[in-house]
Amino acid sequence: MLKVETAGELPPLASLLSAYAGQDSPRHRLIWALDTRFARLVATTSEPMIGQMRLTWWNDALIDDSHVKGRGEPLIDAMRALDVAPPPGLTPWLDGWEALIGEIDLRVYAEGRGGGLFRALAGRDDIPEWLERAGTAWALWDLSGHVGDDGVADRAMALGRRNLLLEKQDWRPEWRPMRIAYQLAHQDLEKGRRAPAGLTPTLYLRLMRVALIGR
Repeated sequence: MLKVETAGELPPLASLLSAYAGQDSPRHRLIWALDTRFARLVATTSEPMIGQMRLTWWNDALIDDSHVKGRGEPLIDAMRALDVAPPPGLTPWLDGWEALIGEIDLRVYAEGRGGGLFRALAGRDDIPEWLERAGTAWALWDLSGHVGDDGVADRAMALGRRNLLLEKQDWRPEWRPMRIAYQLAHQDLEKGRRAPAGLTPTLYLRLMRVALIGR
């Protein structure tokens, strides 16, 4: 079972990462809020069919050009107001979260959630393959700190290590929040250290260091 933030809150780590998006911070906050909503949906689903129906509702609402479906849902209204609905990468992003409902498929989860989320944060579908891979590694690291099954957490860590970038990449300035997120995951995956369930003082200091000096 997943452990998620209480309703209505943006996770502190996501809030900090969004701050490094500069003028694009409002859009980043909405993208992270949507990811948090998906996480909460999966964590509170006991029947796979119901969970799939709930994810389908979000997909249909976000892609509705008429802006009728989902009207009155604060997050959807906010995304429409900022013209970020639907976000890039929505389909794989939802597929990734669905892979945690019922029988878990870690690869589909990681490639879908991580790649989809990083596309959404980048604001475009045509991101480099290595950036999607970075998102995949990050998603596995993040899951390791929020899943109650130690076996699943260990498998996520192992798969995450196999998805680490082997070469130095050219991170664009606007991708700074994703670079910071990936670097935090990279450090822990290399050391076999699961993600913390929340923003600990140690993680906060590490984030500051990565943001300032890049490692």
